[in-house]
Amino acid sequence: MVRAVVMPQPLEPLEIHEYPDPDLEPGEVLLETLCSEVCGTDVHLYHGRLAGVPYPIIPGHVSVGRVLETAGEVLDVDGRPVVRDQVVTFLDVHETCGHCWYCLVAQESTKCPNRKVYGITYPAGDGLLGGWSEQILLKAGVKIIPLPEGVEAIDYIGGGCGLSTGFHAVERAQIQLGDTVVVQGSGPVGLSATAFARLSGADRLIVIGAPRARLDIAESFEADLVLDITEISSQERLEQVQEATGGRGADVVIEASGNPQAVTEGLDLARDGGTYVIAGQYTDAGSVSINPHLQINRKHLDIRGCWGTAFTHVYRGLHIMARYRERFRWRDMVSHTYPLEEAGSALESVEKLEATKALIVPGEWRP
Repeated sequence: MVRAVVMPQPLEPLEIHEYPDPDLEPGEVLLETLCSEVCGTDVHLYHGRLAGVPYPIIPGHVSVGRVLETAGEVLDVDGRPVVRDQVVTFLDVHETCGHCWYCLVAQESTKCPNRKVYGITYPAGDGLLGGWSEQILLKAGVKIIPLPEGVEAIDYIGGGCGLSTGFHAVERAQIQLGDTVVVQGSGPVGLSATAFARLSGADRLIVIGAPRARLDIAESFEADLVLDITEISSQERLEQVQEATGGRGADVVIEASGNPQAVTEGLDLARDGGTYVIAGQYTDAGSVSINPHLQINRKHLDIRGCWGTAFTHVYRGLHIMARYRERFRWRDMVSHTYPLEEAGSALESVEKLEATKALIVPGEWRP
């Protein structure tokens, strides 16, 4: 029998359920879970903030596992066989159809109406389709990525969901060499965006966030200036950004905080003709008041949303991380690990910002 954490309904205590060892269908892969992250999305799931979630579910949408078994030959995206004992990750998004208007015309697979997501939109009754379990069943066609040579599970999972989301946000920002970039938020998304912004050619990097432990990582990720939201006001933050930019404001601002109030502040932080990328508003956390004339139109501001990730962001983000993992130590984001039985405590630590990155570790693997 295989143990897994089940989230029965929003705000209900998590449970441990047992599942029989799965019988694999052709093309499927069974993983031994090494670690699965606890991210802000899981907190939103616990509070019922995402629409269309088929509770009860097995949470855990970004994970690393060791291959236990394959049903026939299974190839990774580079055309190489997936083999027993390989350490791999996978794209949590599955069952995008490849036939609808969004897939074919818009090329926006994150909006495919058939899209399913491990740990979020598969019900627990469908089996081991979430990472907070001792094993994960990868359905036929799930896109599998072996960790590159020299990359350990802790390296990749340190970035995890934030790695690909931060990569996507920087891609949307189209940073130019010499830009000044402000990142609002110092969680895994903001920290990854900080690293990728530097690699994209940002000259000056400013990170706004809290608590201090996260800002320390931001400095190690080459932020030139960190502003602690618990110590200085929004007006003071604006003044410091303007002082650092000759009174103009930032060329690019990336919102990765999840707080709606950051959006109205971010509009003010960007310079005239600048770019504002909103990546942190994954769920509806509320409304804010803005002045379309003063904050958008008169500033000729380019505003871009950034929701979800596609395979390209996971694949390219992982390989860039592999090359620069000593310069930007994503593994240092991992601050807490929990066994299956303490998944509720893991959620609480993430919600209270006590953990920069918390992991569920079902077995004997340790960072």
